[in-house]
Amino acid sequence: MHGTTIENSSVLVTGANRGIGKALVEEALQRGAARVYAGARRPFIHPDARVTPLILDVTDAGQIQAAVSRVESLDVLINNAGIALYDDLTEREALETSLAVNLFGPWAVTQAFVPLLARANGAIVNNVSLSAMAPLPMIPSYSISKAAAFNLTQSLRALLAARGVRVHAVLTGPTDTDMTRGFEIPKATPQAVARAILDGVERGDEDIFPDPMSATLAESWRTGAAKALERESAAVLQAA
Repeated sequence: MHGTTIENSSVLVTGANRGIGKALVEEALQRGAARVYAGARRPFIHPDARVTPLILDVTDAGQIQAAVSRVESLDVLINNAGIALYDDLTEREALETSLAVNLFGPWAVTQAFVPLLARANGAIVNNVSLSAMAPLPMIPSYSISKAAAFNLTQSLRALLAARGVRVHAVLTGPTDTDMTRGFEIPKATPQAVARAILDGVERGDEDIFPDPMSATLAESWRTGAAKALERESAAVLQAA
């Protein structure tokens, strides 16, 4: 699978004002992106003229459509915005909120930008989580929503292949962001994770394992039965 070159490309990052999203904006700029659209729920200013800030709450259909009207062309969409709530699955609200942001958010943003991405033979990058593979019991609603987002990513990969759009899943492990504050465990830096994500996009990796913890699972996933089943299922669509 061939990758997508970031140099001279147009990139949109959601959740771009902090953590991994902010690091992805900076990494795209360092790689020579021609334009970086930085989506966030609150307005902010970036000193680089190549950056176009967008007010973009991924749960707000009106803001998504407003963002579409401001993006002239798009090569890479990075669905990075996410939320993690501490809960114990006793309250429906936590699960609904997690699904709204982590599943329906990237679905809605993707659907809105697919025409531009198809025109450019572009790429979608969904920042999922290792929690998609095995839940963290202190944030089960987050884990459930990320498992659903991973399946969404795999489904889009098969469905959009005919339109020339590549779809990448990023299976991120512990990263030193606001989301993991309070977890006293080894964490990768957002900058290192952002570099690894864009390295994977440029290589054309379907599934990107961008940190030391996730990297330990990369080979077993890529050569395992679950990945083989994904490919077999996608082949059924292609043969139809």
